Amino acid sequence: MPSELREQMLAERGPATLQVVTASAKRVVIMRVLRAELGLDLVNAKAVLRRVLSGDYSGTLPEVEHLARQLRASGIAATATRS
Repeated sequence: MPSELREQMLAERGPATLQVVTASAKRVVIMRVLRAELGLDLVNAKAVLRRVLSGDYSGTLPEVEHLARQLRASGIAATATRS
């Protein structure tokens, strides 16, 4: 999504947060999805994983809902909620 449109969506509608309920054994699965969907290397995927598990990962609702759907398809209970 173009950055101007993304910023406009965030300004008008506010951010959405990715909520994940998982056991520590599922961290590898979450990182695999984050790497595939966000194009991250291992170091950055670990950093994003920490943000996701702490409830601090946010973005536009479509971005976060897409990640939540991919996580659910991988067996991870995930939801996108408005912040």
